[in-house]
Amino acid sequence: MRTKSLNKNKINVVTLGCSKNVYDSEVLMGQLRANNKDVVHEEEGNVVVINTCGFIANAKEESINTILEYVQKKEDGIVDKVFVTGCLSERYKSDLLKEIPNVDQYFGTTELPGLLKALGADYKHELIGERLTTTPKNYAYLKIADGCDRPCSFCAIPLMRGKHRSTPIEEVIIEAQKLAANGVKELILIAQDLTYYGLDIYKERSLAKLLKELVKVDGIEWIRLHYAFPTGFPMNVLEVMRDERKICNYIDIPLQHIADPILKSMRRGTTQEKTTKLLDKFRALIPEMAIRTTLIVGYPGETEAHFQTLKQWVQEQRFERMGCFTYSHEENTHAYQLEDDVSEEVKMRRANEIMEIQSQISWELNQQKIGKEFRVIIDRKEGTYYVGRTEYDSPDVDNEVLINAEEGYLRTGEFCNVIITAAEDFDLYAKVIPK
Repeated sequence: MRTKSLNKNKINVVTLGCSKNVYDSEVLMGQLRANNKDVVHEEEGNVVVINTCGFIANAKEESINTILEYVQKKEDGIVDKVFVTGCLSERYKSDLLKEIPNVDQYFGTTELPGLLKALGADYKHELIGERLTTTPKNYAYLKIADGCDRPCSFCAIPLMRGKHRSTPIEEVIIEAQKLAANGVKELILIAQDLTYYGLDIYKERSLAKLLKELVKVDGIEWIRLHYAFPTGFPMNVLEVMRDERKICNYIDIPLQHIADPILKSMRRGTTQEKTTKLLDKFRALIPEMAIRTTLIVGYPGETEAHFQTLKQWVQEQRFERMGCFTYSHEENTHAYQLEDDVSEEVKMRRANEIMEIQSQISWELNQQKIGKEFRVIIDRKEGTYYVGRTEYDSPDVDNEVLINAEEGYLRTGEFCNVIITAAEDFDLYAKVIPK
């Protein structure tokens, strides 16, 4: 029997996927709050908005399972309405309408005004930078562009996010100032490709120019760069990073592979030689830089020889941070016409081998930190430890610094200086240096 749901007129936004989706959910919630709507993030409410991911197979499966879960709750009378937005909805709307018709309405990635209207709210154009952040108070994602013009063969993002669109510098600065006023101290700049920033509106790569303006924002102490494309990388960005203390000596630059035949098939526009020279330039200009990359194994046509080339290169480069993913055969991408000829078993074996190498590298690099001093920001308290990060670590994906909470009180969101006392593969242990 259908029961009357509790939490009447409360909108629950559920976020799946990457940091870009987190940002989009925060913008949605900011708009709803400005319309005097009662909105929460991943709590109970009688109206549910699911912001989906449609990037690779695992993410799509999670999104579909979440939709089915809330549709069942609707059938059981626990919630009244279910709306779906985001990348999965953008990419597969017609299929979803047929397969899961009990959703009240589906919206794509660019249909925020329509979604707001369905929720009884108006889209307020004047709300630049008005968001309800869901991250810990000390850091926030700052999306400076959306969409992508790159032709990578394996990637479905252009299908879901469209062409590259930069946000004007003035609007980015306003948003950064509002975040700083709310206590945010670290900005994590995100886009599908940061290095393309400005080409569409300023007719030149303008990331360095944007960074020079962002460092002027009072209250912001760290600025971190995520998702830079290697081809055509603007070297003036590194010069700003070197000269401006607020910009973390850290970059996330997904390289995907290194064997030339695979790079060519992936349509990456680069070679092993060019990529290696680029990384050499990074390290020559900023020797202490932490470089994070991601790799794909099991791409169509990847032979054992190609994989051995990749393994050897990973061992030589000794990346500070790395993630490795197995190839996902995505319809309507350029690579979909290729035979997905590497078995799942081989894909997993190769991914595990890469991460075993990286785990050893990470352990060795972390051992070198013992006895050294670092500036750390405290993200949270977990059990008997305060958990913090250095400028060389991004939230959720990189090393964490663990400080015994019994040795003294620390305020979350504050900075402190520590000395590293012990180290594991991906965790550092530290003592606070008294002021």
